[in-house]
Amino acid sequence: MKSLPGLLSSRDPGWTEWADVIVVGSGIAGLTAALRLRGQVERIAVVTKDVLAAGSTQWAQGGIAAALGPEDTPEQHEVDTLVAGAGACDLDAVRVLVTEGPDAVRELIEWGANFDKDPEGNLSLTREGGHHRDRIAHANGDATGAEIQRALIEAVKRAPEILVFEHAMVVDLVTADDGGIAGLTIHVMGDGDDDGVGLVRARAVVLASGGLGQVFSQTTNPSVSTADGMAIALRAGARLRDLEFVQFHPTVMYLGPDSRGQQPLISEAVRGEGAFLVDWDGERFMQGVHELADLAPRDIVSKAIMKRMLETGHPNMWLDARHLGGEFWQRRFPNILASCRSHGVDPVTDLIPVAPACHYASGGVHTDLWGRSSVPGLYATGEVACSGVHGANRLASNSLLEGLVFSRRIADVLPGELRPLGEPARHVGAAGVVPGTALKEVQETMSSRVGVLRSSTGLTEAVELLGKIASTSAGAIDPAAWETTNVLTISLALAEAALRREETRGSHWREDFPDRDDAHWAGHFDAQMTDGATAVSFTPSPATDTDTHEGAAR
Repeated sequence: MKSLPGLLSSRDPGWTEWADVIVVGSGIAGLTAALRLRGQVERIAVVTKDVLAAGSTQWAQGGIAAALGPEDTPEQHEVDTLVAGAGACDLDAVRVLVTEGPDAVRELIEWGANFDKDPEGNLSLTREGGHHRDRIAHANGDATGAEIQRALIEAVKRAPEILVFEHAMVVDLVTADDGGIAGLTIHVMGDGDDDGVGLVRARAVVLASGGLGQVFSQTTNPSVSTADGMAIALRAGARLRDLEFVQFHPTVMYLGPDSRGQQPLISEAVRGEGAFLVDWDGERFMQGVHELADLAPRDIVSKAIMKRMLETGHPNMWLDARHLGGEFWQRRFPNILASCRSHGVDPVTDLIPVAPACHYASGGVHTDLWGRSSVPGLYATGEVACSGVHGANRLASNSLLEGLVFSRRIADVLPGELRPLGEPARHVGAAGVVPGTALKEVQETMSSRVGVLRSSTGLTEAVELLGKIASTSAGAIDPAAWETTNVLTISLALAEAALRREETRGSHWREDFPDRDDAHWAGHFDAQMTDGATAVSFTPSPATDTDTHEGAAR
């Protein structure tokens, strides 16, 4: 694969800080880790590229999944998660998620998160795609993420021992002579020159920086989701896993062929409340595709929409929720209602145009059951991580739960594993960046060739085109160049893994290899970088046999 910068170009650090633990990211995963670590370590720093509330957690609509209902069990939640994961889940990780999840949600409530209740005062639980039980707790109708973010930020503000760096972009991780973590370099936006940075020395770093949504032209992710955490981990020597398993949400509002960036999400919970998909002739096309029809796992629904679009030549399908009524819309989905109306669509009276768009990265920094990466002193949690719970396709609303559960686990072990405050080693690899103006070309290449439907021809072209971009050098060294280099770094690794996985599994859909192939591809593609060169290799593992258990959750 084409060599990339092993370090981002920047000036030498002009200032120095220190912390026992640096948490990169301020969503549910990052703030949970910071809050759980307080009182266990002397000094905690939270670094976030925007304000505390700007990450993906804020945008989560549907809710958080856990076996909290009277008829539900962790075992049923486990089966649904494994079925969605299409044989690529880590069974032990899934069991950790579903068994520890209910207590993690209860702790979130103790921290001040207010979830919706039924008239009897119990949690109001709903259902989303792939779930056989009502187990999705939600807040303010469709503003679950915003409520969780509010509660966590308020808790952090009550913790003076947590130092917060807002508008601060991490440039690179800093390692010691033994290859372990010694800190990181950051650039505080608007503080000095564009390429001026500071050094924050640390005994451990927890990556909780979110996903890679901006790798693609259309995404539900905010603009800050430029794969920074995955890229800095890769450059520091960490192993990344399952990058090819990118989930495309089936019901993203279609705004036209020229729309780019963050697109309006129409939560799966809308279908959970009775909405259904139709084509341009008004036909319900999910009937007979899957036993759960419109509430099938996301990869199934996305593929069905794409197939119908390809068959009919239309650029989108439609979501029909008119029968829910205006009062129900206003009470249950007020924010989605307002978003639709702001784009000229009233879901009370109109069909909602929808098409799949990039939503979630099931892969990321490979971790064990306690959030440890392959680099000593580096931990990862949330969407930046690959804990093994999502496999080839994340079950709806398991993402917020994963951030909660595995951040708690990191806090359980990290204080006893703190490294000495090490001296940064001298980096011997070549530093560099690509032009920030190349971002659009990278995104267009990924969307057109590495999107929902993939093929050998398109993926080979993508690797070649991205390699050409990697050979360009930037005139300006600034945050735009850093972000674009991060996006390109992960795009190349993702495209290479997708090219080499010659099967269809979960969210990875190959038109030239349309079947799941456990005989050859039961396992994981791992990416690691040495001196700027990324190697992608296959690690075989036994397939998780979920097909025979699909009925167990009913």
